[in-house]
Amino acid sequence: MEPELVCYETRYPAAVVTLNCPQTRNALSMPMVDGIMGAFRRAEDDSGVRALILTGAGPAFSAGMDLKELRRALDEMKFDRSGGALWADAFRGEELIDRLYRFSKPTIAAVNGAAAAAGAALVSACDMAVAVPEARIGYPELRRGIQAGMVLIHLMRLVGERHARFLVLTGELIGADHAREIGLINEVVPSGELMATAMKWAASVAMNAPKAETITKALLEKFSAQAVSMKMAEYKEAPLLTDECRAGLEAFFEKRPAPWAI
Repeated sequence: MEPELVCYETRYPAAVVTLNCPQTRNALSMPMVDGIMGAFRRAEDDSGVRALILTGAGPAFSAGMDLKELRRALDEMKFDRSGGALWADAFRGEELIDRLYRFSKPTIAAVNGAAAAAGAALVSACDMAVAVPEARIGYPELRRGIQAGMVLIHLMRLVGERHARFLVLTGELIGADHAREIGLINEVVPSGELMATAMKWAASVAMNAPKAETITKALLEKFSAQAVSMKMAEYKEAPLLTDECRAGLEAFFEKRPAPWAI
């Protein structure tokens, strides 16, 4: 029997949701996205859960969207004359990030390792984040021929345009201390203290009056400048893939430079 892709555990006052596919570095396949969405619904429906903690199994938090899945999907896509094609499943990844950002209860990212691309977006969509010193966070989409999507909204919301442009355009993964300095995460703790810190924060928010907390979270969303200016219905850019994506993924899996690399 194969292990569950997403593990759900109640440690009241928190629900701990663990991405559980370490062999793929917790890449966000569509079955995993479905599992995470189900965990969100379960936590939201449980009145005893006052906070949600999101973490990963193994050495990585999440490597982002499942590139092997995308590679297979590319073979079925129809590219138009401009060399573009719509990636329908990308909307589901964007919806996951948006769902986490708009979650009605406080959310905590316990970043146990590398968080890249959509994995980094999950971190930035949480209300607060704690990471181990070994964690690295970055946005390497452009190197694979994939344009950045909703990751931009939450990245700019947290770190500002200068840092966001650097991270997205260079594709570099930065260390945990650097991520804390620019506001991407709140705190860096030894790996043995990661979950204890997340649980301490969950216990702290559990002291809040529930109705007042819900209203306050709604106001935080309302006053967040970039994030609320973009509605999912208006968001059309991310699923458009170009023929560069196929070339970039082939180079990635064959461990060779992309054709545009100098």
